[in-house]
Order: sequence, then structure tokens, then C-alpha cells
Amino acid sequence: MAHLAKWLNEEKIQYLESVPDWQAAIEAVARPLLHEQAISQRYVDTIIQQKQEIGPYFVIAPRIAMPHARPEQGAEKLGLSVLKLAKGVNFDADENDPVDILFMFAAPDSNSHIEMITQLAEVLSDEEKMAQVLSAVNQAELSRLLLS
Repeated sequence: MAHLAKWLNEEKIQYLESVPDWQAAIEAVARPLLHEQAISQRYVDTIIQQKQEIGPYFVIAPRIAMPHARPEQGAEKLGLSVLKLAKGVNFDADENDPVDILFMFAAPDSNSHIEMITQLAEVLSDEEKMAQVLSAVNQAELSRLLLS
């Protein structure tokens, strides 16, 4: 598998049964990055504001969201976190709803995240691996799939 372990660890991989709404999903996936100071609260607020203004630009495929903002909007250092929801949440993304897995990334500049995004794209395009990820039923299983 792609080398996501370079950017992920157990603390940055979360599994929750449900969240009340899409804003709560964004806030939950952001927590590990806020905790390690990879992003500021402004980064999270910007993502939520942009979704409200222009729509769910970060819902990239059925069930999958990749919330992010620009480096100058509160990205302090390179970061990646994952949230898997047992019960998906609607982002008003038409046929891509409900979303049940979120990959939040942050990059402090326009180049440092290229390797990370390339590795993440490999995971996202691996249908077999994504089927396993999407059917994971707990944090341990999700971690095993993403870190191995």
C-alpha cells in the first residue's frame, strides 16, 4: 500500500458511530491536526465557511470527502487525519452523499504536500483497498488498513 504511515498514526485515525451534521464531521476530523498544531482553528472555520459559500468542493467521490483550505488560511505544517463514520453524513453533495470517510490534509505551502497527496491518491484509486477501508467497523481495523 501507499506509504500513508509517514503522515498518519493511530491518533490521527478516528472511527465514530455518527456525528450530528457535516460541520461536526469537519470539526472531528480536524481535532488531531489542531492538537498537533498542524492547523489553526481558522483553517477549520475557513473550510466550513467555504462549504457554505460555494458548496461541498471537497467531496471528491461517493462517500469520500477531502476537506482542506489554502496554506495561508491556517495551515501551519504538513498534516493528514482520517475520520470514518459508521453512519454517513450529508454534505449536500448530491450523488456523493452520504459521506462516511473524511481525509483532512494541511500544507503550509504549495509544494510540501505533493508526495502526501500522491500517496493518498494511490490509496483512493485502489478499489480493493478502498472497499476494505469503507467497510471498516472500528478504529483498530481502519488503522491496520491505512498504516500497513
